[in-house]
Amino acid sequence: MDVKATAKTVRVTPRKARLVLDLIRGKDVDEALAICRFMPNQAAAAVGKVVKSAAANATNNHQMDGSKLYVKACYADEGVTMKRWMPRAKGSASQILKRTSHITVVVTEK
Repeated sequence: MDVKATAKTVRVTPRKARLVLDLIRGKDVDEALAICRFMPNQAAAAVGKVVKSAAANATNNHQMDGSKLYVKACYADEGVTMKRWMPRAKGSASQILKRTSHITVVVTEK
């Protein structure tokens, strides 16, 4: 049985989140958490929270063994984009896009 957890509207770009997700895909949950803990990346903290949540969902809601869990799939979709304006030269302005992402992690037993 597949168990998933999703974090919506995380204030990190999907491109940066995918760098972390590519490293933990297919790994054991403990190993994935260790990778997220020691990565110097802002997205790693958010991904680590989602992995913990998925593992907790599997053990508490579906009575799975926590030591046998691994990350089956993980992906980051694009969330809402906040649009901001920054003043520029000669009275003009340029747009700044503050992107967000929806991070999903799917875990299952071996």
